[in-house]
Amino acid sequence: MARWALISGLRGDLEAYEAIQEDLRHTRRVDTLFVLGDVIGPARNCDALLSRLQQPRRGELQPQCLYGWWEDQLLAERGYRGGRRADALRLSQGETAVDALLQAVDPGHMGWLAELQFGFIELDCALLHGSSATVEDSLGPDSSPLLLLDRLTRMEVNRLFTARSGQQFSIELTGGGIESQVRDLEGQRHQQQSVPKRQVIGIGAGVHYTIYDPGTDRFDFLTAGSRSQQRARGFA
Repeated sequence: MARWALISGLRGDLEAYEAIQEDLRHTRRVDTLFVLGDVIGPARNCDALLSRLQQPRRGELQPQCLYGWWEDQLLAERGYRGGRRADALRLSQGETAVDALLQAVDPGHMGWLAELQFGFIELDCALLHGSSATVEDSLGPDSSPLLLLDRLTRMEVNRLFTARSGQQFSIELTGGGIESQVRDLEGQRHQQQSVPKRQVIGIGAGVHYTIYDPGTDRFDFLTAGSRSQQRARGFA
């Protein structure tokens, strides 16, 4: 079965993307590359990276891309989100950041960005930038288990790969049950519903990325250009 590489948070950094591609080409035996958003940002010009994503070089994996928070803000500001604007960016970082984001991306790339999907469903996994609720949802190790369970059950998956926080982490929600008492015209009834084991995985950002093998349910947290890695195992 195919192995996946999951990356995010490049924010226009072509060198980081090239380092990951080099890593994958020589050492990782990966078949599919997923890019979970935030390929653009206001800190640098993003045109070279956007061109590379759309036209990979020979021998590079063809990236399967989603839009992230930065893409969503740019699309809103340029009128691709109806009446919305980049108000979240304005509130958090000011008008200067909005102007910098507009300058960082040539308008010629807007059509490609506007066609990016919100998320992918592969096997029993959801691949998202934020969560099933919103692209700005930042899930992490400190997130409430009930919140994580809600985000998983919205898409009826057992594993949710997320990128918004920029962290690499794994949280397993062990199997259990939900008990409830229901009172209606027929009287009071007791209900019990089992909850399967589920998992939320943060894939990292920039040169920090994740490899997932669906066949063995193993994922590795990696850094491009480094031999160090943290291995983890999911559940059968």
